[in-house]
Amino acid sequence: MAGHPGKVGRIRRCGHSVHRQYHYQSSPLRRRWKRGAQEQAIGRSRGGRTTKIHAVVDTCGRFIAFNLTEGNRHDIRSARRLIEPLPPAKALLGDAAYDSDEFRTFLIDRGTTPEIKQNPTRKRLHPFDKIAYKGRNVIERAFCLIKDWRRVATRYDKLARNFTATVILASIIRWWA
Repeated sequence: MAGHPGKVGRIRRCGHSVHRQYHYQSSPLRRRWKRGAQEQAIGRSRGGRTTKIHAVVDTCGRFIAFNLTEGNRHDIRSARRLIEPLPPAKALLGDAAYDSDEFRTFLIDRGTTPEIKQNPTRKRLHPFDKIAYKGRNVIERAFCLIKDWRRVATRYDKLARNFTATVILASIIRWWA
């Protein structure tokens, strides 16, 4: 019988005993992710367990709306849901992660000009104003100021609602600054 010498129990093909808690310590069987991680906006990526903050920022770099998603979820999935309740703007600046035909038509139907950087794999190019796109540094600076809060940058909170409250608090204080 394969496994630990002197131990009795049924052995699985992968070498773990069915009753492994009685024989030796090892990782849980048949579980790949932590339970409840998806509900808490924690996802696996190359860098480890992460969370993304998707935000709509005004011209002064203050958060108007934001959304939390898992780190391995694509950005375009939360973009429409984040922008729909807001009044239409003149233009929307976004990086290449927000480049999709469906999202562009949604913005154009609202009367918003999409200034979204082209995805390098795109076959049909859309008009793109490089000078207007330079204003995207306001968004990057807004995230830099929010992540000055160590608690936001490292996400100490296990629950998504606690982390959301921390981001709200940081953005409220940013409105006064």
